[in-house]
Amino acid sequence: MLAKIIGVVIATIIIGSVDGIRPFAIPFFVVALAAVFVVEGVRVVPQQSAWIVERLGKFHEVLQPGLNVIIPFIDRVAYQHSLKEVPADVPEQVCITKDNTQLAVDGLIYYQVTDPRLASYGTSDYMMAITQLAQTTLRSEVGKMELDQSLQSREEINRSVVSVLDEAGRSWGVKVLRYEVKNLTPPESILHAMQQQITAEREKRALIAKSEGEKQQQINVADGARQAAILNSEGEKQAAVNRAQGEATALRVVAEATAAAVTAVAEAMGREGGQQAANLKVAELYIAAFGNLAKTGNTLIVPTNLSDVSSVIASAMTVLDKTRGGAQKLL
Repeated sequence: MLAKIIGVVIATIIIGSVDGIRPFAIPFFVVALAAVFVVEGVRVVPQQSAWIVERLGKFHEVLQPGLNVIIPFIDRVAYQHSLKEVPADVPEQVCITKDNTQLAVDGLIYYQVTDPRLASYGTSDYMMAITQLAQTTLRSEVGKMELDQSLQSREEINRSVVSVLDEAGRSWGVKVLRYEVKNLTPPESILHAMQQQITAEREKRALIAKSEGEKQQQINVADGARQAAILNSEGEKQAAVNRAQGEATALRVVAEATAAAVTAVAEAMGREGGQQAANLKVAELYIAAFGNLAKTGNTLIVPTNLSDVSSVIASAMTVLDKTRGGAQKLL
């Protein structure tokens, strides 16, 4: 503001030194000085912002978003704070774990100014205070864990850091909303050893899976062979049953056919002329049998009384009588 007033004075002196416009020097000075006071006395605060006003070097008020009026030369805007959530990087640092392993850790803080007055006068630089406290807390939390546990406990580390920072930030007018660990980087030697361990574990799982597969394959083959043997035996059993039933049915049919034939012959012989027909049939069969016997063998069997045809018929009748007796027995 002082520079603006000096500029007004210089401009007024220049106007007063010019003859044609010298009468306008005093009105110009009054108007320009009033304009400077208006410009310096009016403050427009953006949304989600808070400005701290000091009056004669002492805290006076917090300007809220919108149009505000202050007294020039007496009041001044000493601090300007954003009330938005602000992310900030926490520089990487080397932490020592419980099993004496170095671990490079960095993170990200999300904070918000909740009390502009405390943020202005509670600490000289609340951002540096939060960052330093976050690094200290992080070293402490990592030092309580072994390497494997620290790599698996990001959520626990985040909660611990947020708890400590939030408690300390109350006196600084700052609320720490979240803390996120970005990277946990062990040394190269540890990374190489971890990679070897992971490779060995994967090879172990592959061997176990392969052996389980071979075992299941053998079980499946044995079970398949057992089921095939059972099905084969069942098939053979059913085939044997079917053959036996077929043979029994065939024997029964043959027996029934034989019985029917014998019954028919017996009934035919009992009728008129049946005896003579039977005698004729037996004689024909008898002679045909001798003829076939002569064709199939080298030995010729001739009855002693072949010249006597009546003797042949008598012999045939003898056979017929025997046949008749057998038929009567069957009936």
